[in-house]
Formats: sequence, C-alpha cells, structure tokens
Amino acid sequence: MSAIRLFFALWPSPPLAASLAEWAQAARPHCGGRVMRTETLHLTLAFLGPVEAQLADALAAATPERSVPPGELALDGYGVFKRQRILWAGPREAGPREAGPREAEPHNAPAPLQAIHDGLWQWLAGHGLAAPPQPFRPHVTLLRNIERDDPPPPPPDPLIWRYDRLVLVASESQTGGSRYRIVAQSRPLSP
Repeated sequence: MSAIRLFFALWPSPPLAASLAEWAQAARPHCGGRVMRTETLHLTLAFLGPVEAQLADALAAATPERSVPPGELALDGYGVFKRQRILWAGPREAGPREAGPREAEPHNAPAPLQAIHDGLWQWLAGHGLAAPPQPFRPHVTLLRNIERDDPPPPPPDPLIWRYDRLVLVASESQTGGSRYRIVAQSRPLSP
C-alpha cells in the first residue's frame, strides 16, 4: 500500500483567498520570495503527513460526520518563520508569544480555533495518530523562500475568515511544488 500525505485545514472562500493573495503580492517587494498560488492558501489545523491508504480512506469516510462550530477568525498580522524562510498571515487576537528580536512567531490561537484543533487531534488519536509536540500556531503561508527575516509594515485592514467546516486535503508532489486536492469535508452544523 502506498502512503498519502494528508492534512486537515480551514479552506478560505474564493474572495478571502483573493484578498490573502493581495497581501502576499503587497509583501513581496519587502520580503522577496515566491508567492503561494491562490488556490493553495489554507490554514492547517492538523498535519498528518504520510498516511496509509486504508487509514486515508477511513478518515475521508468519517470526515463528513465531523462538525465544526461556526466562527470567525481575524487575520490581522504578518509574521516570519525565519528558519523556514516563510512569511505568513495570522491572528493577533491572543497576543504575541516570546520571539527573538528578528523573528515574529504566530500568535496564540484564539480559544474557539484552539478548541477545534484540540478536538480534531483527540478524534485522530482514536485512529492511532498523535498530535505534534509543538503548540498550534494558526497561520496562512503567503510567501516561501523570503530574502528578509523581518515582516513588512503592517498589513491592510484585517480580513475576517468566517468558517463552518474543515477539509481533509491530500498533498500531491508535482514539478514546481505541491498540488492540493480536497478529499472530504465536514458538514456545517444545522441551525
């Protein structure tokens, strides 16, 4: 059996993805780097990595039965992963974590989003998957291979991400990067 690289994510609406792509374009003159394709922008909730096909099928079949309480997330800050040379957009709601003088780290997760993340990993533990040891850092990767390790001046007005479901995504390697394919999504909660 071959393994499939999977992750769970929040997937932006097309208008939100277009706005995030504009943020990336606006930041590029300051940071350099490669702009992420608009259709690949997302906020990872749980990166599973390579998963055997049988487990991937089971997760895809079970995902529609998951539910996510609807919520909103304000994306209102740029940040940098210095070592990985990534510029990201994320929430500032909970305040910044301690960081070195030239490296901004993503902020603490807002409580509702942290609860979704934690609940997802509790469910995944029942499938034999373990949560990573590092804390959840909600962010959307905008640029890769940046040339500066400081974020650009403040981004435009905050973007509001309204979410009501999560998606299970397969990451498939191809020339020039990865292709993401949504294999399943949760159902929104009934009103």
